[in-house]
Amino acid sequence: MKTLIFLLKICLSIMYAQAIMFNLNPNTQKCLKEEMQAHQIVAGEYEVSSAPGQKIDYVVRDSKGHIFTQKEDISRGKFSITSEVYDTYEICFISKVLGGHNGVVQEVSLNTKKGIETKSYEGLGEAAKLKPLEVDLKRLEDLSDAIVQDFALMRKNEEEMRDTNESTNNRVLFFSIFSMCCLLGLATWQVLYLRRFFKAKKLIE
Repeated sequence: MKTLIFLLKICLSIMYAQAIMFNLNPNTQKCLKEEMQAHQIVAGEYEVSSAPGQKIDYVVRDSKGHIFTQKEDISRGKFSITSEVYDTYEICFISKVLGGHNGVVQEVSLNTKKGIETKSYEGLGEAAKLKPLEVDLKRLEDLSDAIVQDFALMRKNEEEMRDTNESTNNRVLFFSIFSMCCLLGLATWQVLYLRRFFKAKKLIE
């Protein structure tokens, strides 16, 4: 049982947690995009290296440009966002060098979590007075539900892609038939026109 829970925790960390570290050049910006499900919580924790005469701002927005959260002159901190619909969110870090200073490369560390990984099961266990095994079972139940939802979403996306594929194939087929009919009509018209032309010139009877 403990082995199963341990393996599921590993799968959970792979599926829902993402840590990244990168260098940000002065007076530039770098954006990271990630998909998020409807009503899914995305929590992030960031840390940037300090540099005299420089500051880094960050902004989190969706695909339509709606800003979830933003902050200027950051050093370290956390954020949490939720979208009402399935969308792609974007995290941008913007470097700014103040006048009279030479810019240097700064290091940015970002750790994001999605879905059930953002829940505090320790606090939940203490509030509900659950035993450690019951907390692990609750985590396991939530993980199973999340996996089922992911598979349902994958199936829905596959159905949509298949429908789009079939619709495209039908349109291509109809366009091909229409093109062939146009070519046959044009060829017939050319033959009749040339026949009348040659008859008018008395080249054929």
